[in-house]
Amino acid sequence: MTRQVYFVPAAETQVASVKKKTAVTTSWVSIDAKGQGTVLDVDKYAIMRRVQIHARDLRVLDPMLSYPSTVLGREKVIVLNLEHIKAIITAEEVLLRDPFDDNVIPIVAELKRRLPQEKNLTCQGLGEEEEEHPGLRNDINTGEENEFPFEFRALEVALEAICSFLDARTRELETDTYPALDELTSKISSRNLDHVRKLKSAMTRLTNRVQKVRDELEQLLDDDDDMADLYLSRKLAVACSPVSISGAPNWYPSSPTIGSKISRTSRASAVTVEEDNDVEELEMLLEAYFMQIDNTLNKLTTLREYIDDTEDYINIQLDNHRNQLIQLELFLSSGTVCLSIYSLVAAIFGMNIPYKWKEGHGYMFKWVVILTGLLCTSTFTSIISYARHKGLIGS
Repeated sequence: MTRQVYFVPAAETQVASVKKKTAVTTSWVSIDAKGQGTVLDVDKYAIMRRVQIHARDLRVLDPMLSYPSTVLGREKVIVLNLEHIKAIITAEEVLLRDPFDDNVIPIVAELKRRLPQEKNLTCQGLGEEEEEHPGLRNDINTGEENEFPFEFRALEVALEAICSFLDARTRELETDTYPALDELTSKISSRNLDHVRKLKSAMTRLTNRVQKVRDELEQLLDDDDDMADLYLSRKLAVACSPVSISGAPNWYPSSPTIGSKISRTSRASAVTVEEDNDVEELEMLLEAYFMQIDNTLNKLTTLREYIDDTEDYINIQLDNHRNQLIQLELFLSSGTVCLSIYSLVAAIFGMNIPYKWKEGHGYMFKWVVILTGLLCTSTFTSIISYARHKGLIGS
């Protein structure tokens, strides 16, 4: 992998020089159709000139601005912002930001492996071969119809990487959450509650990330025009056709990839409007990864439901313990009332006041104790019956 550093020429104006000095360079990696990567240390203005996009589109890839997951189709590029994957895809190269990030390094390797094509012919080479072998055109056209466009191969690698990344994070979360919930149901403690709280917060954040990616893919699938904007090779082939090439400026430098695109000129110029709007190929690609990301979201939804069920179970247990405490408090209160009745009778008889009925009536003490006991028992039974009737305690 080679490294290139772009500098502003000395002939630039003073304003451009000041802007260049104040601009912050960012590491990008450029991967072409041959799978060759070149590291670029450039600022945003150099990237804007290289791929011809507006600053607002490049701002989507700024990690400091926290833009949601986005797939934007522009005239000549696809702007891709999927979590840590921040890329600009053209018809001939992929520009990937922060290539030395731990999460981006595997994606760079995968792009280098899957982007190269075995057959890559220029217009000139194709013309020479066609003169020698007239039947070669039909064979090549058949192969080109089955060839997956360069931008879709790059898009597939990015979608596969982000879907696999989010699915791996989901599996890790499931591995940690289910045992923690089972431990919490067996023993409710502050440590277990705090552990589950942290896992639930992590699940909420991951769910939002997965939901954003899913919503973006769903939005693309619902709009055929947005999907048609992602066909960079088709638009480039139409722009390079004999009908439009005479009045069109030379936007792209000559390269083997562009040559292979231009080789489809005769076929692309005859394409009808209905065929130009045919997005079945891209739709099948997006649907496959939409189903995968939707499956990941379903896993998180199931995990959330399991957490909610566990919370309900814990709340039921806490309500049961609370009812037991209320029942104990009611028994203690009833006993206190009964003892207070005994205390009242004892206080009456304990008064130091002379009464005539105290003399010669010793048998009264026995009846007073018996009647007081019956009254306390009746009072206690009435309180318990009333509490059961109101559902305060179990039967």
